[in-house]
Amino acid sequence: MKVLVDTCIWSSALRRKNPDAKLTKKLKDLINDGRVSIIGPIRQEILSGISSARKFQELRKILSSFEDIPLETEHFEKAAEFSNMCRRKGIQGSTIDFLICAVAHLENLEIFTTDSDFEFYSKFLPIKIVR
Repeated sequence: MKVLVDTCIWSSALRRKNPDAKLTKKLKDLINDGRVSIIGPIRQEILSGISSARKFQELRKILSSFEDIPLETEHFEKAAEFSNMCRRKGIQGSTIDFLICAVAHLENLEIFTTDSDFEFYSKFLPIKIVR
């Protein structure tokens, strides 16, 4: 099964001075298996806030190896639906988090993240998280 890799994983592996070895190995294994997926908003989050133009270009080149899943109206509508479902249960989240959940659900992807918010979402949404 393909995996939608969240920003926190990419940042840990590519942006931190001391990356988490376990997460980095898991990401490399997924890449080597051809299982990694990305969406434009995650790419934007990874590349945002980099003060060094050289580092920006370096990360941009690395990420260019991964094609974005094309986002369609149904992804955004499902994200809004998921947001509303969670909100009714007292769970709030970011617009991008719910877009990640929607894309993962509609495209039959697992989500690779360390963001604990996704554990809350998974109680109410039909998403699969890489454990």
